[in-house]
Amino acid sequence: MRNQQPILYGYWRSSAAYRVRIALNLKGIEVEHRSVHLVRDGGEQHRTEYRQMNPQGLVPFFIDGDGTSVSQSLAIVEYLDETRLAPALLPWEPGARAQIRSFSQHIASDIHPLNNTRVLQYLSEELQVDDATKRGWYRHWVALGLAALEPQAAALEGAFSLGERPGLLELCLVPQLYNARRYECDLSAYPALVALDARAREVEAFRRAAPEAQPDATP
Repeated sequence: MRNQQPILYGYWRSSAAYRVRIALNLKGIEVEHRSVHLVRDGGEQHRTEYRQMNPQGLVPFFIDGDGTSVSQSLAIVEYLDETRLAPALLPWEPGARAQIRSFSQHIASDIHPLNNTRVLQYLSEELQVDDATKRGWYRHWVALGLAALEPQAAALEGAFSLGERPGLLELCLVPQLYNARRYECDLSAYPALVALDARAREVEAFRRAAPEAQPDATP
């Protein structure tokens, strides 16, 4: 029995937290947002009180109203989809579900980890990689990953992965392309992905989840 408002720990620019914000909005779930600044004072995610609550020391971190806690964005999203059944974020047919999961995990497991904040910080601070080389690293892995996803996006039969509405696929794609644009990646080779991203960002749930719309957003 849920007895209090769920809590989401996140950071406005975290693409992983961005995914969960979109899922919450699509599901119509109201939460208390608590900011964990990933850069200030060496990163608030390293503070003892946060690590005691979430030993992984990452965002997002979700605490449901009944006290259930979940880390890792895709685990949180699937938890939400299993505990709040409508609207579903995945199709019902097993083969189609597997294909959407494959697309989403390619972003979350193969593209994103190679260009998230702590990896880029390690390149700069520990390996003394200059900014131009670091950006080249980022763009290489993004290009490789998006090239593999373009055919799947082009093969979608409807406006979105769930026909006339977006779901898990789009909530992973949009934050990844947001990051790609931040690092000035050339997206011209991925017209289907760019078009799908543009359609999704017109949906109210995506607009409200956008980084610049968050209370902790800074210039």
